[in-house]
Amino acid sequence: MASAKEISNRIKSIKDTMKITKAMYMMSSMKLRKARSKLENTEPYFYGLQKQITEILLHFPDIEHIYFDNRSEDKSEKVKKKAIIVVTGDKGMAGAYNHNVLKETLERLKKRNDYRLFVIGEVGRHYFSSLGYKVEENFLFSVSNPSIHRARVITEIMVELYKNEEIDSVEVVYTRMVNSMKEEVEVAQILPLKTKEFLKKDMLEQLGDNVVKDDEYLIHPSPENVIENVAYNYVTGFLYGVLVEATASEENARMMAMQSATDNAEAMLHDLSIEFNRVRQAAITQEITEVIGGAKALKKKKEKAKAQRKALIQN
Repeated sequence: MASAKEISNRIKSIKDTMKITKAMYMMSSMKLRKARSKLENTEPYFYGLQKQITEILLHFPDIEHIYFDNRSEDKSEKVKKKAIIVVTGDKGMAGAYNHNVLKETLERLKKRNDYRLFVIGEVGRHYFSSLGYKVEENFLFSVSNPSIHRARVITEIMVELYKNEEIDSVEVVYTRMVNSMKEEVEVAQILPLKTKEFLKKDMLEQLGDNVVKDDEYLIHPSPENVIENVAYNYVTGFLYGVLVEATASEENARMMAMQSATDNAEAMLHDLSIEFNRVRQAAITQEITEVIGGAKALKKKKEKAKAQRKALIQN
């Protein structure tokens, strides 16, 4: 059994750790609110772009464009590498957040070896590099403090590779926060864009009666030029949403991890307090026993000495 001093030191150490976990919980809470606020402020613009693309595809169903999967046959049949963008955190202590994204990506990489790997976040870069995967070295982006500028830079890199036919598709693996207690790993294809996704029933229902008639729908200078700009901004907006969503998920996971750590620390403190009281009670009992034993021994010694003196007097 540990001594009272050892238990006391351990209690002090746990209390110091609790201060850190509580502080990290508060910081993650603030970052989460900030991230969700950013996403809510940009969602109207993002959904507006979705509706605009839906309208163009609805009025020009035969349109072919490099950004969409309805591009001409000769380009779509060429065999090139696929690009995969993985969004992880820059640090740990976020529960299974990083593990789930890395696991999903690793499964995809094992199925085929023609992926070009682009990683956002230090955890992912170190993980895949340690496994021997080639990570694009000029793609050193942090996931913290997401901005539309960073999303635009990433879009420029991917679009340039896509237009130069160095890659034929781009997928992004990230974490989406379903609610405050649940997160899911999502895999989305951002290039080429899937035409059917914009012409789904729910997207058409959102347009409702606002759809302009074909004979009144005019685009200048051409549908191809307009959809290229709109699609480019859509990809940028989607990537920005991915970065913000991933950041929010990471901070939410870290909040839950820190809350769990704090709860476990409190449970440990409760058990250690009971153990400390038992050890202290045992020590006090031992001291009392020793005092009583010493008093009895002293009493016996005095009685023995008294008896010896009495015997000497009688003799």
